[in-house]
Amino acid sequence: MKGFLALLAISSATVFAAQQPAVQTIIEKSVETNRADFEAAPHFNYKERDRDSDGKGSKTYQITMIDGSPYQRLIEVNGKPLSAAQNQDEMKKQEQEAARRRAESSDQKQKRIADYEKGRQQDHDMMEQLTKAFDFKLIGTRKLGEFSVWQLKATPRHGYNPPNMHAQVLTGMQGQLWIDQKTYQWVKVTAEVIHPVSIDGILARVEPGTRFELEMAPIAGGTWQTTHFSMKSEAKVMVLFKHNGQEDSTYFSYQRLRSSGGV
Repeated sequence: MKGFLALLAISSATVFAAQQPAVQTIIEKSVETNRADFEAAPHFNYKERDRDSDGKGSKTYQITMIDGSPYQRLIEVNGKPLSAAQNQDEMKKQEQEAARRRAESSDQKQKRIADYEKGRQQDHDMMEQLTKAFDFKLIGTRKLGEFSVWQLKATPRHGYNPPNMHAQVLTGMQGQLWIDQKTYQWVKVTAEVIHPVSIDGILARVEPGTRFELEMAPIAGGTWQTTHFSMKSEAKVMVLFKHNGQEDSTYFSYQRLRSSGGV
C-alpha cells in the first residue's frame, strides 16, 4: 500500500510539472511585465498611507505628478481628513510648489526630474536583481486573493555578483514570489535575511530579521502598480551600534494623468 501511495505521489508530481511552464519562462515573462509597469508608473496620481513605526498612527498623502516629478500633499492624519483650514493651507503649498516648478530654469527642471528618476530606477533595479540573485523553484499553485498564482521559492544563487552596494544584501536573503498565471504579474514578493551580510563601503552589517514584502494589483489602464510595501530592517553600523528601521505604506486610488503637467 505504501509503495502504491508513493508511486501515486510521484505520478501526480510528474503530471503537475508537465502541465506548468518552465520556471525560467515564468521569471522572464514576469520581468517583462514588471518593466512595463515601471514605465507606466509616472503617468498616474495616487494616494499613499504611511503607518507609524509603532503601527498606531498614520498619515495619508495625495501624490500628484507636477511637471515631471511627484508632489506629496497631506490629506489625512490617523484616518481623519484635515480640517478645512488645514486643507486650504496644504492646497496653497501645492499651488506654490507648482508655480515654483513652472519658474525653474531648464537646468533646474532637468536636475529635479533626474533626481526623481534616479531614485525610481534604483528601486526598480533592486527588484530586477531579485531575478538574478536567486534560484527559483516552483513549489505549487494556489489562489491568492482573486488571483490564481504560481508560488515560487527563491534561494541564494551560487556565484551571484552584486552590481552595487544596495544589491549586496540579496546574497544573504531567501524569499518567495507569487506570480499571476494569466498575466505573469507579480502579485506578491517576500524576502528575508537568513544570515548577516556586510555592506562594503559603509561599515555596516545587515542582520537576520530584516525582511520586506511587496504587493501589486491591476489598476486603471491594464497596468499593475504597487498596493503595499513594508520593510523591517535590522543592522549594525560600524558593527557596534544597532540600527532598526520599519516602514509600512499602502498605495491606492490610482488615476491616470489627464495632462502632461498632472496638475
